Amino acid sequence: MRPKVVRWAGKWRDRESEHILFENRLPMLFRTRAEARVWIEQRYGYIRTRKDLRAAPHFWRIPTAIKVRIEEV
Repeated sequence: MRPKVVRWAGKWRDRESEHILFENRLPMLFRTRAEARVWIEQRYGYIRTRKDLRAAPHFWRIPTAIKVRIEEV
């Protein structure tokens, strides 16, 4: 049995659902939380300064880094 692998990913939340962040149809996975947070800031940091996106009707927020456990099925 292979050991479980722990990685970090970004999670986007909207009003209806939550999504793991993808790039080129692959989930963006990182070895450390710090790496994930840097990537999120570079890619989605503009949301912090865009009041039009943070207000109605969008209510966008910067994605958060989450721990992901990868298991063999």
